[in-house]
Amino acid sequence: MQLSTDPSQPAAPGATKAPRHVAIIMDGNGRWAKKRGLPRLAGHREGVGRIQKVLETLDARGVQHVTLFAFSTENWNRPPGEVQGIMDLLSLALKQQTCQLHEKNVRVIHLGSVDQLSPALRQGVAEAQKLTCDNTGVTLNVAFNYGGRDEILEAVRRIIRDQIPPEAVDQRLFSSYLYSAHSPDPDLIIRTGGELRISNFLLWQSAYSEYYHTPTLWPDLEAAELEQALETFASRQRRFGNVTSEA
Repeated sequence: MQLSTDPSQPAAPGATKAPRHVAIIMDGNGRWAKKRGLPRLAGHREGVGRIQKVLETLDARGVQHVTLFAFSTENWNRPPGEVQGIMDLLSLALKQQTCQLHEKNVRVIHLGSVDQLSPALRQGVAEAQKLTCDNTGVTLNVAFNYGGRDEILEAVRRIIRDQIPPEAVDQRLFSSYLYSAHSPDPDLIIRTGGELRISNFLLWQSAYSEYYHTPTLWPDLEAAELEQALETFASRQRRFGNVTSEA
């Protein structure tokens, strides 16, 4: 897989048949569990199990980068028991799924800060990235302990620490300081669960992303609806601020 020489730049204007990068706000795990009379953690567990199926569908359609919003910086405000359960689920997923993803040539990258993660979880994240770093298939970005505003602030701090002259700071350089510098900006952002907000997700990178919202809860997201989202994207005319003769 050949990455764009400038990931911050969108594709050329016009209808795009397949997005290079699909980002997903995985919403609805708790409601999925509540509908079934189960604890919220059961919904999160079911949601983790949905990830590889979604990857398979997107990979088959030629998507090269997938970013999943798994845990936001604001999610620490949830009940302590739920937060700890999510941390345990991530640890388990890293142990159980990393080798499977590696066998499928998937490159796993963490987006976000590791400062609040336990030493064991930090090690698991580092090992998953190291094992898969040379893979050339789909790049799976896992946004965990991630917040868009925090990402932008951290980029600014790093630019200042590197003593970059103000006149040298342009959009391309700024993008290179973001967690997602290795991936192009998302062409398509999908949000499950029926909500219509961006929730502090990829604020800089989503400037020209197309959106697809669905009431389907994340654990119920099937291949057919993913295909529908991709078909909807393919039918759209992406102008990036330009005016075409068809407008």
